[in-house]
Amino acid sequence: MKITVGIPAGDRDEAATLYWDAFGEKLGFTMGPKYQALMFVRSVLRPDHGICAHDENGRLLGIAGFKTAQGALVGGGFNDLRRVYGWTSAAIRFVLLATLERDTENERFLMDGLFVAPEARGSGVGTALLDAIVDEARRRGYAQVRLDVVDTNPRAKALYRHVGFKEVKTVKIGLLKHIFRFNASTAMVRDV
Repeated sequence: MKITVGIPAGDRDEAATLYWDAFGEKLGFTMGPKYQALMFVRSVLRPDHGICAHDENGRLLGIAGFKTAQGALVGGGFNDLRRVYGWTSAAIRFVLLATLERDTENERFLMDGLFVAPEARGSGVGTALLDAIVDEARRRGYAQVRLDVVDTNPRAKALYRHVGFKEVKTVKIGLLKHIFRFNASTAMVRDV
């Protein structure tokens, strides 16, 4: 397995598909239908805010995204939404997505999503990407990495615990659970 910082241009479509496969259930009501969501993700994907895992044949196995003051793996703003969804739909989506927005801290490196191809799950790809995120945090001078995991993803939470992340805060999202299909998000931190 080869781990690299940055997403090659040739992997943009596959990266968008893997992202949607991982987060589509949570974002489907807000970002769907799928074809528009994929158009949006492809258009705003920041290759410089992702770490990739590829197999020996160059096939994309997974990505760990991160967020900085300069942007996120999948960010975008109102105008990006408007180009894909139109004015009215973009306004609604913008408001809903703003409720999920996470801050960028100066004290901790913020991991912003981890997703692995279904056929590569359980083979160490997620662990390798988490190690790479920790290495990138160290390279950038951070003492800790922070991530957020939703309560409907116990497999991810178990992986994060396994590699040394500790739970620091859980936030319930109230009635928004009916839109995003999870009840709470837990912030987890690991020293680098």
